[in-house]
Amino acid sequence: MSKSSSLNVLLAVALLIVSITWACSGSSASAAAGGGDIDTAAIVINTIMTRTSVRAYTDQDVEEEKVERMIQAAMSAPTAGNKQPWRFVVIRDKAILQQISANFHTMTMAQNAPLAIVVCGDTNDTFQGDGFDYWVEDTSAATENLLLAAHAMGLGAVWCGIYPQMKRVELLKEMLKLPENIIPLNVIPVGYPAGEQRVKDKWKPENIHQNTWEDDAPQAVAAQAAPAPEWRKVDPMELRVSPFSIFTDAMALTVGRQGEKMNSMAIGWGGLGILWGKRPVVTVYVEERRHTLSLMNEYDYFTVEAFPEQYREVLWGYLGKVSGRDEDKIKGSGLTLRLTENGTPAFEEGRLILECKKIYGAPFNPEGFGDVPKEVYKNRPLHSVFIGEIVGAWVKQ
Repeated sequence: MSKSSSLNVLLAVALLIVSITWACSGSSASAAAGGGDIDTAAIVINTIMTRTSVRAYTDQDVEEEKVERMIQAAMSAPTAGNKQPWRFVVIRDKAILQQISANFHTMTMAQNAPLAIVVCGDTNDTFQGDGFDYWVEDTSAATENLLLAAHAMGLGAVWCGIYPQMKRVELLKEMLKLPENIIPLNVIPVGYPAGEQRVKDKWKPENIHQNTWEDDAPQAVAAQAAPAPEWRKVDPMELRVSPFSIFTDAMALTVGRQGEKMNSMAIGWGGLGILWGKRPVVTVYVEERRHTLSLMNEYDYFTVEAFPEQYREVLWGYLGKVSGRDEDKIKGSGLTLRLTENGTPAFEEGRLILECKKIYGAPFNPEGFGDVPKEVYKNRPLHSVFIGEIVGAWVKQ
């Protein structure tokens, strides 16, 4: 068991002990903390600060009592006027999880999750008029409680948004046969985390204002801007990234040469590994109808780049949908072009760049893979497979 998993189990046990103490004595949180050796404040704060989005899971099933505990925590959230508009759909059916994965490009991890919980709002149990959207606040608070409970019990989960994108709302309502008054807020895939998880530091003092936005109060605290992160070149063999989770991040494949032809696309399939001794390689897949395919066949170098989570919409909403045949996607993305020493294009906004020299490329042959590729390619063109040796790696620190 990893250190983070062990810590989460201890946190869950400690929280359970505290809950029992409260229930038996009726004492306040501060009295409970002061009456024993357990620092409840530290436990709760640590659970909040170490929670992170988990998109890769083991095959271990999630116990029913833990599912119930998560939903109990969700139902303990604050709620406007005590309306409690939250409703929950627990999905364990693999066919439905696969359907969600196939229809929502940001939820591909659902197909490998033991279960998913859909948090919904009941519009019959909210205010009318100006207070109608309080159901969104209530169910959001319930969702955060659910995520924290999952983390405290050693589970991993990720918030995948549905509302307010109405196309997503209607599609999921149809999949789950939801009544008209039930609106899905999000989908939460849940499972036991596969590998170590990296916690993101989101602390930004510059986002804090004192008394008014202009910080004009006498005792206002001046925000100190953190130094801008810089790129550092590293040995690819020393990288510590999970080959199972990195391609569930916001990822881009970029190829070409400045002054000639360049294009970039969002990717969600791929792999990292070793070939022929100690040659680190990346494997990527490009569908035959994508404009990027012709450039992958033409040029010898390409980059695979991971981005911070806030760029997911840029990648999947723009780079993943617009064709490079129709417009200059490098320019249209709003991202800042960055060239490697070999002139291979990448972007300044990323957090990890892997420059690869192409050593193999061919159309994908689904024969020999069983029924899964046959099902995947039943109504879509085949991909081509490209393997590139990693000749350069940069991380932003």
